Amino acid sequence: MRIRWHISALGALLATFPAHAEEKPLSAIEWLDNQPAAQPVVLAPAEPDVAKDGSVADVAVTPLDAAQNAPLAPKVIGLVPSNITGLPQSLWAGTPAQDLSRRIHGLPDLGLPAARSLYFTMLLATSDGLLEQDMTFQLARIDALIALGALDPALALLEQMDPTTDERLMQRYFDASLLHGTEDAPCAQLTAAPRLAPSYASRVFCTARSGDWKTASLMLGTARVLDVIPSETATMLERFLDPDLFENEPALPRPQTPDALGFRIFEALGQRLSTQNLPRVFANADLRDVAGWKAQLEASERLARSGALPANRLLGIYSERRPAASGSVWDRVSAVQRFETALRTGSADAVSKTLPTAWAQMRAAGLGDVFATLFAEQLLDRVEKPGVALDVVLTSSLYESAALGAEADFLRSLSKGSPANPQSPIETAITAGFSAALPPQAGVSLGAHLLDTLSALQDGVEGDMGQLSRAISSLRGVGLEDTARRSALQLLILAPS
Repeated sequence: MRIRWHISALGALLATFPAHAEEKPLSAIEWLDNQPAAQPVVLAPAEPDVAKDGSVADVAVTPLDAAQNAPLAPKVIGLVPSNITGLPQSLWAGTPAQDLSRRIHGLPDLGLPAARSLYFTMLLATSDGLLEQDMTFQLARIDALIALGALDPALALLEQMDPTTDERLMQRYFDASLLHGTEDAPCAQLTAAPRLAPSYASRVFCTARSGDWKTASLMLGTARVLDVIPSETATMLERFLDPDLFENEPALPRPQTPDALGFRIFEALGQRLSTQNLPRVFANADLRDVAGWKAQLEASERLARSGALPANRLLGIYSERRPAASGSVWDRVSAVQRFETALRTGSADAVSKTLPTAWAQMRAAGLGDVFATLFAEQLLDRVEKPGVALDVVLTSSLYESAALGAEADFLRSLSKGSPANPQSPIETAITAGFSAALPPQAGVSLGAHLLDTLSALQDGVEGDMGQLSRAISSLRGVGLEDTARRSALQLLILAPS
């Protein structure tokens, strides 16, 4: 995993200068000062003739632009190999990068955890078949991870692709690193190659981060004169570079839509911005120790809801201390802590009393799948009868274990992959989906087909029963039976009443 670090107290660094070495008297003839010591002459050994005649060999000539524009061999890019994802290496091959990018950017927010899990797997899977020089798809892939709040895998992909090769990669690498708290790496690269800088402000910031505050101030002053930096950004950077000059000045107005650099600078100025109304990726900044526990709880829930934060990480933050208040997130934390305590005591009565409240709290917050991931295994001995324990297990990856129960209702038959006796329009649509297996679309890659299927599945979640049946059949048609079953079960169990 990536190693996190925190910004040192900004503005407290002093420029240091090395002492000048004692000067020596100059020679009357300057170049004598730089002459190397005399070396003994070594005669070259006897060598064979280089050529037998004086003819000129053939020389191949290639125009420079032709070499530059020559097709590049496909490069394998991704974080999880095919033997783990179960998806072929040719996942995206066969569909133009522009079409894949359009599908990714047009994909709606996925409401079902099983659908989000498949989407994450697709974005992280190693794949080939696209030319390295065509960045359209790879940028869309990274943008999708960032939109979900998945900073760690997004940064890993960016580093795998080498952000110094493209300004668009560097822009994303710089912003993601700022929110992750690891901006030293991109700053070092920008200092070495200023042409890659996303903005003049980023150059000023990185120069200051390197410890050269004097040069950073000079750069900012020059940018002011040349009007190459927005006035609001320049004012923000002035306070960042020399906060003592503005000690008695009123605080800066808080921006409504800050970028990553503005967010971090306001944090350094002691005016930390709330991330609740900012894009989801900003929530990662609240996972650091500089944020209070409530901010960490809200950020971790937000990221867990999108699938970007592991369930165990959320539980770890829930368990840090006892809630000191009530309402909203505090009630959820308290309910989960009481249930976890009941599990540890082994008291069946205590579990029975605390489980319904904990499940209701987490389900209402859109975290029912997270709760199921954490506790389903410990509730397997309670699934003989319909109830909360059965719902928790059916929501988890252990759903097939619930099929062993004695009572055969729709959910149990669905967990076996053979839904029977539907009692509602949505159960009828699910049953229709499991009655057929649609083959993949002709002429498109498997990845494009799955993106279309996920889009249809979300239409089904929002009420289009025909699309729901089609999506389930399409998932089964490409061998994703587990995703089809889990999606249907989660739709029935986790959907609002």
